[in-house]
Amino acid sequence: SPFGKREEEATETFELEKRLALERRINEQLAKVEHALEKFEKGTYGLCDICGQPIDPARLEAIPQASLCMSCKAKYEKGKPPAG
Repeated sequence: SPFGKREEEATETFELEKRLALERRINEQLAKVEHALEKFEKGTYGLCDICGQPIDPARLEAIPQASLCMSCKAKYEKGKPPAG
């Protein structure tokens, strides 16, 4: 098929994009975990990075690397520009 090579290249490009996106997500998660460990060492783990109030223990149980309380997270997400 004359399109065989193009299809193969498109598939390779798609797979590369998927790997890069996964690598980016992993690096972002690693940075969040490292930040949480730094906060733990400083004695500020469990406190919101923005308002300084305690983060709900249930939130920390679900997402141990959370650095924002739900109120600040909602405000942050609301003010964030749309992805894309």
